[in-house]
Amino acid sequence: MYDNLNNYKVFYNVAKYKNLSRAAENLYISQPAISKSIAKLEEGLGVKLFDRTSKGVILTDEGKVLYRHIETAFDNIIKGEDEIKKINELGIGQLKIGVSTSLCKHILLDYLKGFITMNPHIKVIIDCHSTINTIKLLQEEKIDIGLICETDIPKHFEYKKLQDIHDIFVASDSYIDNLHLREKDESEQADNPYFFAGNLTSFIPEKNRQNDFKLTIKDILEKSNLMLLEPNNITRTHIDSYLAAEGIYPNQILEVNNMDLLIDFAAIGMGVASVVREFAVDYLENGQIIELPLEHEVKKRTVGFIYPNNKTKTAVLEKFIEYCM
Repeated sequence: MYDNLNNYKVFYNVAKYKNLSRAAENLYISQPAISKSIAKLEEGLGVKLFDRTSKGVILTDEGKVLYRHIETAFDNIIKGEDEIKKINELGIGQLKIGVSTSLCKHILLDYLKGFITMNPHIKVIIDCHSTINTIKLLQEEKIDIGLICETDIPKHFEYKKLQDIHDIFVASDSYIDNLHLREKDESEQADNPYFFAGNLTSFIPEKNRQNDFKLTIKDILEKSNLMLLEPNNITRTHIDSYLAAEGIYPNQILEVNNMDLLIDFAAIGMGVASVVREFAVDYLENGQIIELPLEHEVKKRTVGFIYPNNKTKTAVLEKFIEYCM
């Protein structure tokens, strides 16, 4: 079949124009070349495809059957070419992005809003996964680009930083107050009133502050209901490393698979949560939660885009990266 593609193209034009001369003009080849190509195709198929008339040529019955199929095939090719042309001229295309739910909500959405407004013809598909699974999807070529928390980048992939993020520990005022009271009650031998060490005293109502009972940040993180993301998560691994380095060993951990839920749980007084400050700004500003002042801050991280660097990027992917950066 592939050897006959050029002959089929000649057949299509002759059948369309019903004239050898017009077909030759359209294909920019000589009329003898047209006749030779038709003869070769007829020989290969073992049938006669055209009958000559005084006005030109007409299809035989066999020729009509072939033309019906060839016409559909060439029309689809023309439609494909037109679609590619529109993609180049209007920016029509498709972009598949892998991203976690939290990164999508708190970072990606702002970029997508402007990008889609500027490029309404581009179809954007969002595939929500953890950073680890997003990288896997990229390696399997199931997505075009991923928005991830910085981690070890596989070979043949490029990472471009978008912004910094900061891991913090938060809780509601009421939870900290109740935790402090609980620990004081369990320290019945203490003769002195209690207080929070360091700057955290500012979060405790004046009537509850006393002078000698100390509940340090380490105490709080170890004795509270500490709410963390599930294991095998880039953020959870980062926080586990921090806690180990600080010699903090929590007694009770509640694991959640969504950071927005961690923020909500902290706001209703369920415990102390490890969250990203940039994702909890509204809650912090309106006082639903407070940030615990750490003796040593958790090392900041970055969020950025990851995509293959070993092949030519599509025009749509290039346009998206350029817009976001």
